[in-house]
Amino acid sequence: MSTHIEAKKGEIAENVLLPGDPMRAKWIAENFLENAKLYNDVRGMLGYTGTYKGTPVSVQGTGMGIPSALIYCHELITNYGVKNLIRVGSAGSYHKDVKLRDVVIAMSASTTSGINNSRFINADYSPTANFNLFMKAATYAKDNNISIKAGNVLSSDEFYEDNTNAYKLWAEYGVLCVEMEAAGLYTIAAKHNVNALAILTISDSLVTKEATSAEDRETSFSTMIDIALNTLID
Repeated sequence: MSTHIEAKKGEIAENVLLPGDPMRAKWIAENFLENAKLYNDVRGMLGYTGTYKGTPVSVQGTGMGIPSALIYCHELITNYGVKNLIRVGSAGSYHKDVKLRDVVIAMSASTTSGINNSRFINADYSPTANFNLFMKAATYAKDNNISIKAGNVLSSDEFYEDNTNAYKLWAEYGVLCVEMEAAGLYTIAAKHNVNALAILTISDSLVTKEATSAEDRETSFSTMIDIALNTLID
């Protein structure tokens, strides 16, 4: 048992999906996993383990932002032996052609966080996805005629920025969208030599100002979860 996760050894699978919202973890467990059992509700951050097509899979809420996500990622990796971690979450588009409900796979994650400044003094570390997980996700999407976009995303420390035009510089350099956790996940996975990937669904656009409803987000997230789960199985 760890500080923020009350599961016993063996109750968490080597393969874990990481939604920020603990209620989305519950929704994933109830709608995609067989025989899902709750292993954690400390601080309301729900975690479940079940099976998908015979493969053990866990789903653990992480909260919003890199600091919160790293607490759960660290404990999952160091205390429970998790080997494959896939973030499944929402993102805000930075381009007109990255539309609502599009699925984005993060090849790399830029960030406004200072999480790596103390590690790499006067240098920029570039957190990237695990190649094998990335290829499996992209191949599954292609084989099943699922349209995806892939590239650099931004993991921001702020949800509400004072400068509402700040995204334009990132967009100019090819960053597809903004979310809040991938750079932290990719960094800690690299440190511990485990595999990580972030698969995102566009829920709103900073360009067009469009946004999906809460109900629509839950339904349209199904494609992302389908890709993520089939990436984790052999």
